[in-house]
Amino acid sequence: MAFYSYIFTANYGRFFKNLAKVAQKEHRFFPFLVVDTAWCVFRYGLALSDYLNYEIYKRNTAQRKDYVSTRTENRFYETVSPSAFKKRFTVKQNFLREFKDYTRRDCVVPGEDDFQAVCAFLDKNPQFMSKPYDGLGGQNVQKQNAADIQDRQAFFDQCVRDRIFLEQLVRQHPDMNALCPASVNTARVMTFNDHGKPEILWMGLRVGNGVNAVDNFHAQGMAVAVDQSTGKLMGNGYDKDGRVFSVHPTTGVAFDGFQLPDFEQAVELVLKGALEDNNILVIGWDVAFSDQGPVIIEANRRPGFDIVQMLDGRGRMDMIRSVLGRLPERTGKG
Repeated sequence: MAFYSYIFTANYGRFFKNLAKVAQKEHRFFPFLVVDTAWCVFRYGLALSDYLNYEIYKRNTAQRKDYVSTRTENRFYETVSPSAFKKRFTVKQNFLREFKDYTRRDCVVPGEDDFQAVCAFLDKNPQFMSKPYDGLGGQNVQKQNAADIQDRQAFFDQCVRDRIFLEQLVRQHPDMNALCPASVNTARVMTFNDHGKPEILWMGLRVGNGVNAVDNFHAQGMAVAVDQSTGKLMGNGYDKDGRVFSVHPTTGVAFDGFQLPDFEQAVELVLKGALEDNNILVIGWDVAFSDQGPVIIEANRRPGFDIVQMLDGRGRMDMIRSVLGRLPERTGKG
């Protein structure tokens, strides 16, 4: 039902505007594309953004079936990462504390932590990140200066009202700063806990646009594929609108061949983390490369397939089949 409720809340004005651009560029009949979109929504469970992002209008029937749709993704995660066990991962401030060995940084939660604790945090951290409890896609995440807070009590009260917590700033590795210093650029690593045997399903790097303080794909960031055997970036960067970048638009650093620092340590970190929960079996880890080694920014129990399929340039139902094929006792539930 969650997928079909989306149909009634989608931004159709924006979608039709972008679809009209596709029709003009591809020399296609616009009404046909509208009908084709409707067919793909109901036949394959694709979201409107899926149709555009994956260029479904260029795909044949076999290729369309191979894309992980929004509807398929919802069913998959309810099987391998059930919502009944989501609290460890979705409450971000709890995750930071419970996974302290992986996050390796401090945080305070105004309201849960008292005023004195927040003041001590501000004294210790001249710069810090403020984040909403349940934000998505990097929304309302800000880098702030403690010196700019004139009235700490008012700031404390505002954080309580807006459900904001404060997090120690990650100091990025110099190599990552060279790529994009405006944001902490993170690798998205999808892992699978296969009966106590952890493995990496997929890996890519998210890079900020050089203006925003976050690297999220949904906040005008870019994504680049990563060679899982070497930790080097492969090919071009892409943003959510499908624009292609061979070099970073503000620093000019080439993406292809760029080496992620401390890559082997990062792999060890996520493979260890994959075994921390026997109910959430597929996790999308956001790994930052700090000047003190790799750290986990957050873990997602429902990592999206949009970046995966856009970077790979094909549908990745093979990933879902591989995981479900090793969980016969759980498939079909949820």
